[in-house]
Amino acid sequence: MQRRTRHANLNAMMDHSGSAGSAPKAATDSRPFAVTLIGIGAATAAAHIGNNFTTYLLGGLMDRFGFSPFAMGAWNMAETLSYAAAMFLVAPRARGLDARALAMLASVVVIAAQAGSALTGAYPLLVLGRIGTGLGFGLMNSALNLAAGRTGSPARWISVGIAVQTLLYSAIAIGLPMIGRDHGVNGMFFGLAGLSVVFGLCALLLPSGKGAAAASAAKAGPIGPEGLRVLLAMALFAFGSLAIWPFIERTAHAIGIPATQFGLYQSLAVFMSALGNAGLATVIQRLPRAWPLAAALGACSLACALLTTVGSEAAFATAFVAFMVSWFLTYPLLLRLAYAQVEGERLAVMTTGTWLLSQSLGSLAAGAMAQGFGAYTLIGPLGGAICFMAIAAALPVARRLDREGTFNSPQR
Repeated sequence: MQRRTRHANLNAMMDHSGSAGSAPKAATDSRPFAVTLIGIGAATAAAHIGNNFTTYLLGGLMDRFGFSPFAMGAWNMAETLSYAAAMFLVAPRARGLDARALAMLASVVVIAAQAGSALTGAYPLLVLGRIGTGLGFGLMNSALNLAAGRTGSPARWISVGIAVQTLLYSAIAIGLPMIGRDHGVNGMFFGLAGLSVVFGLCALLLPSGKGAAAASAAKAGPIGPEGLRVLLAMALFAFGSLAIWPFIERTAHAIGIPATQFGLYQSLAVFMSALGNAGLATVIQRLPRAWPLAAALGACSLACALLTTVGSEAAFATAFVAFMVSWFLTYPLLLRLAYAQVEGERLAVMTTGTWLLSQSLGSLAAGAMAQGFGAYTLIGPLGGAICFMAIAAALPVARRLDREGTFNSPQR
């Protein structure tokens, strides 16, 4: 009885503030805290595993088959474009979809695509595999956004999910390069497929059911001016900060850091990100919107610029940790703006889709720059400058919400 009361109190603390266009709160708020935590944490890990670990596959494929940086930039873009396409496909239908069913479909698609990619070295088939994983990741991320949006505090649950995800990734970042060392890139493909099986099974704990039909009909109009500003801010943030991401392991390799050592730094970075997001989850309800978002974006911009301009292992590791922590703090703070708009869940799904679309274009541009200049040096500073521009797009929205005291409730 005492444990049940504690879970109920935790749920009340997590969900007291209301969310944009949420479904009847009983659908999620009556569930035990641990059940929602496992479901959302697993869905977050399953949705982002490609973004975090495709870089190891990219390096392994370049080493084994000799693919060029531009070809690998296009390969990565195939995944992120299909990821974005899946989310934009879901967004108009968001309120009428079942998050759990969507997560199960996503898991099947990703597992098949990862395992299939392990069995081929043909570039066209590898691109088809990336399209498959991208679609699956997009469906899973959509399920995550829908599940979080049907709680009383979506931005907080997104932060909690990221904290769980990054804790899991701290172990994966150590283990996956070791699999690559011992079993090659094919082993890494199979390893990621196996992880998707585990995360998919845990995502069965996501809440089932659809959003309220009346709310769905009321919120089917065009995205408003502030919603468009949120989308622009996410586009600038993602394009700038993530252009270098597919090649980040190659950047470390260029200054003499082997993949296994880079994995240790990534493990540290994601562990620190978990701590950062756990801390954010405890205070986000009480924070204003403007200055935390500006600070996180500024820190991410600076760290991004340093990633490709420092020359020592210690400096790279420091910049990498700062980049990861600030990126994972910025993401839920931007989604917080989306959930506060009248478009609610639909805008949140579109905002995440915009992230993937922008990242896909950034990775292609980065691949072209790396091949044209023979180095990755310029990508970091240029990306950091573009990321910094997101502050100008987002702050007017954040400041208005702060003036009106609209911390976590949607516009009405």
